[in-house]
Amino acid sequence: MITIDGSQKSGSGTIVRDAVPFSVLTEEELFLTNIRANRHKPGLRAQHLRGIEASARICQGELAKATIGSKEIRFKPGKGIRGGTFKWDIGTAGSTTMLALSVIPLALFADKPSRYEITGGLFQDFAPSIYHVKYVLLRILETMGIHVHIKIIRPGYVPMGKGRIQVKVFPVKETIKPLIRVDRGKTTGIKGIALSSLLQKRKVSDRMAKECQKRLKSKGYVPDIEILYDNKNNPVYPRTSIQAGASLAIWAVTDTGCLMGSDMAGAPGRPSEYIGKKVANHLIQALETEATVDEHVADQLIPFCGLAHGWSSYIIPQMTDHIKTRLWLVEKMLGAKTEVKENRLRVKGIGYRR
Repeated sequence: MITIDGSQKSGSGTIVRDAVPFSVLTEEELFLTNIRANRHKPGLRAQHLRGIEASARICQGELAKATIGSKEIRFKPGKGIRGGTFKWDIGTAGSTTMLALSVIPLALFADKPSRYEITGGLFQDFAPSIYHVKYVLLRILETMGIHVHIKIIRPGYVPMGKGRIQVKVFPVKETIKPLIRVDRGKTTGIKGIALSSLLQKRKVSDRMAKECQKRLKSKGYVPDIEILYDNKNNPVYPRTSIQAGASLAIWAVTDTGCLMGSDMAGAPGRPSEYIGKKVANHLIQALETEATVDEHVADQLIPFCGLAHGWSSYIIPQMTDHIKTRLWLVEKMLGAKTEVKENRLRVKGIGYRR
């Protein structure tokens, strides 16, 4: 059994979301203590609980002491990782994308393709939007031989949630390929999506996009931002959000294949113009560095690089607590090797095989 202290490094839910899947993959029992000890509300929240329950179900493992608010859990992984169809409802506006990212590493080594339907929030602060995952992270993972398809069934926002996504994951053929992104190259284009639900009369999507484009153009970029309104007449989504909400996501591509993104969700009292400007500024700041990935993808890639065969290497905009946490955890639980020198991050993966 391995004991992981959840108060280490960031002391965040990142440790929960990674530790249980790593336990499944290494077939080693896990005792996780001090869960989310550094957060305002310590212990498991609904989205963390559903995530570890999902991992347990996929491998038919045994999960003990796991309830909302739990500060420690014990987990015994089952034998083998099952593919097939699974449905999970977070029950709150908790992040569907974070739940998806916690189980995708398992699905890559399942006995057959997996199909997940997850209900909860799609756009909120402190979590990757589905557009960032779909158009940035998953496209980078595809270069590592990882094939995941994700789509929106219904948008969902804070506080009501009830959004729904569908995720399809195909097992890797043998091992995950390492990722090499050390040359940023020149930016060749910026694309984006401005989405709002039940807010067409206020022209929220148009206003977010207009302000974002204005800021990007002032720096010499020519962005292409798609404007979407989720309502009963929109054929893009089969079902309409149950509440008003908004999200803006943009991403840049370079001539060396690098992708970098920026996004923000709407919130009460948060003007559309503020969202547009902040999202643009965040991407501009990243593009003014030598980074080859944005700061959020920088930590999201680490579990996959830890499982890959050989050294992965990329340039991060800056060190963050989430990056430190994930580097620590892939070393401790997977046995991967990591190093960071002058913002160049390297991970030697263990070449995991099914």
